[in-house]
Amino acid sequence: QVQLVESGGALVQAGGSLRLSCAVSGRTFGTYVMGWFCQAPGKEREFVAAITWSGGSTGYADSVKGRFSISRDNAENTVYLQMNSLKPEDTAVYYCAVSKGRVHYLPQHTDEYDYWGQGTQVSVSS
Repeated sequence: QVQLVESGGALVQAGGSLRLSCAVSGRTFGTYVMGWFCQAPGKEREFVAAITWSGGSTGYADSVKGRFSISRDNAENTVYLQMNSLKPEDTAVYYCAVSKGRVHYLPQHTDEYDYWGQGTQVSVSS
């Protein structure tokens, strides 16, 4: 079993920054891609960013390119999402997720991920 715990969500003003963290524990054998998704009220969960095991490849949703940055520390089993220039439309619950057994491919669909955290709330005021 794999457990993911997100932290770092908060209420911030537009233009501000946040850094989300996701700690991974449990039976995390082998390589895995880490991803971040967000879900606003009344909307489906959608892809935000993903990073390969080595950290050498990253992918982002168009809406966050140039503002958000994903990184990981495999020694600490932690993935981060640096969020800059936040906008009110970024308000959502943010989830991290693990996609097992992948090396280079960066999945962007929820059904391609095997484990999920409980989420952390990010609220951006105008």
